[in-house]
Amino acid sequence: MWRDPGAPADSFYQVRPECTDVPKTRFRIKAGKTLSARKWHAAFASEGYLDIGKTLSRIYRGGIHPSIRGEVWEFLLGCYDPKSTFEERENILQRRRAQYAVLKEECRMMFPMIGSGRFITAPVITEDGDPIRDPITLQEAQAAKELSSGVSAGYEMVKEHGKRIIQWKLSLHQIGLDVVRTDRTLVFYEKQENLAKLWDILSVYAWFDKDVNYCQGMSDLCSPMIILLDDEADAFWCFQRLMKRLRGNFRCTERSVGVEVQLSNLASVTQVIDPKLHRHLETLGGGDYLFAIRMLIVLFRREFSFADSLYLWEMMWALEYDPDLFLMYEDPDLAAEKSEGSKGKPKSTRQCGKFERENMKNGGKGVEAPLPISVFLVASVLKDKSTKLLTEAKGLDDVVKILNDITGNLDAKKACTGAMKLHKKYLKKAANANR
Repeated sequence: MWRDPGAPADSFYQVRPECTDVPKTRFRIKAGKTLSARKWHAAFASEGYLDIGKTLSRIYRGGIHPSIRGEVWEFLLGCYDPKSTFEERENILQRRRAQYAVLKEECRMMFPMIGSGRFITAPVITEDGDPIRDPITLQEAQAAKELSSGVSAGYEMVKEHGKRIIQWKLSLHQIGLDVVRTDRTLVFYEKQENLAKLWDILSVYAWFDKDVNYCQGMSDLCSPMIILLDDEADAFWCFQRLMKRLRGNFRCTERSVGVEVQLSNLASVTQVIDPKLHRHLETLGGGDYLFAIRMLIVLFRREFSFADSLYLWEMMWALEYDPDLFLMYEDPDLAAEKSEGSKGKPKSTRQCGKFERENMKNGGKGVEAPLPISVFLVASVLKDKSTKLLTEAKGLDDVVKILNDITGNLDAKKACTGAMKLHKKYLKKAANANR
């Protein structure tokens, strides 16, 4: 039987011609499988209500057409409620854009290069709050101030005393260093304005989220947002919603690193589904699973081509989708009230992703709080490489090498299918253990 090989998506995310060592993209736009603009728009009622259940299975089957990817992601990440109208969403959009403009202006007042189309890669402050007068940074900052105020006046760097401002200014050059390394193979980032936009969003977010500030890896998560969404404010809020899911991985204290919780979950899952591999990794000194930290922190961005990583993400979010996501982010108290058996209508399983439905089905059987699908994705990769790890890994360096070799050789759809199978197996074993 003839099968449609599909159209490549590479033209939407062009790679610089001199970059020949990037992973090959497997994602193809397939008629009847990939969510098209026509199918997407047909899922809306005349008032704007979205029947998202119609789209979730299609996203899992064939991904999202790149031309509508940004707007679909806004729903998958909980920026908008599928039960809202066009008018309600327009009001939210305008309110958020105004809120972002205020946040950005607040940051610009503290450091005038924000919003100037420029960015920095050199430190501007010491940990004690004393300014570092780098001549190039001073010149750039002065030019930015003149551009915004229209007045030719020198930019004066002063000692800062506020702990929060010091921490924020300390992060600005690190953000700049990461920005120039992020998706550097893409033609999109040949433009200075796009690099500056990424720096602006990450800098504003670092001020907005005072508990997390900025951590390495966040630029990899933010980059697709500014490529998919033209308006900077829309890209910021989409990134903020993604960070709502993942910020726990970046929260660090003097005693622990946030991602340790997920690594511990990964160890527990592997111990249940492949105890022999888990014991072997423990013997090698890898029982903390730190070798998997990158996959969890940036959600496989380094293991796949740019287009394939987007395909993987949207499949994950479609599988995990909860129709109460918007409410959980906008009004957590009301969402908690609803989930505790309020008089409201029960959640429609048809509007939930397949992964979420499995969690709901097992919710009352003594199984602990649901784990994210990303943990099962990593577990699926380990399971797939189990024989190789057991026979060839004589030390942690071998484990890292074997896992590095998967770059460009993973199939996003197969990885998600494998994760779903392991999830089902894990829930079954965990439920039996709790009887």
